[in-house]
Amino acid sequence: MCEKPEEDITVLYEDNHIIVVMKPQNIPSCPDESGDSNMLDRVKEYVRRTYNKQGNVYIGLVHRLDRPTGGVMVFARTSKAAGRLSVQMRTGDFEKKYLAVLVGTPHEESATLNGWLKKNPVNNMVYLAPQGTDGAVSASLDYRVLSSAGELCLAEVKLHTGRSHQIRVQMAGISHPVYGDMRYGGEKAVKGKLALWAYSLSFSHPVTKERLRFLCEPPKGEQPWKRFDLSSVMKP
Repeated sequence: MCEKPEEDITVLYEDNHIIVVMKPQNIPSCPDESGDSNMLDRVKEYVRRTYNKQGNVYIGLVHRLDRPTGGVMVFARTSKAAGRLSVQMRTGDFEKKYLAVLVGTPHEESATLNGWLKKNPVNNMVYLAPQGTDGAVSASLDYRVLSSAGELCLAEVKLHTGRSHQIRVQMAGISHPVYGDMRYGGEKAVKGKLALWAYSLSFSHPVTKERLRFLCEPPKGEQPWKRFDLSSVMKP
């Protein structure tokens, strides 16, 4: 579970090889054109300050979360760890699961969504595209409805591919956009903070090979999360 923040960073686990943290919503995973404070630089500063490091601190970016998405992330503290975790990303040994509050409840309680996505770099929007479209990439995820509360439902989403805006676009594609998604929600959009949270991360430790799983709970006191019982989901 998430621990109390250490100044501006919440550390879930750390050793000489990796550091696992909670990324708040609306913080970039790494430096971007906005110039805003980002998780990569925050982790570097945390390591520099905590261990009194001098000079440049190495922190490897292993994966990303979209800016409006919060949740658990792992960073590498050595280049060897970064390389081995990257291999796990490519081979599918790196498992990411999300919780999403959706508008409405899908007819199918659980399903696999496969499709093709294409990004427009001009407006930073991602669109569903026919297979074979120039520049389109494959996208696959599993979703499972956990519970419903009125016009909303809580779903677990497991990614098989890590595409930009993937969950938001694919769930909107079946007419059940993520709560708070004004970009992709269309006529069904419900105004509020985006209810998408990377709650579970599993991988093999890059050195010890031990299988690790980290959980981080969404902000349950906020809407719309507080409408759902998250206790059973957050069990190790």
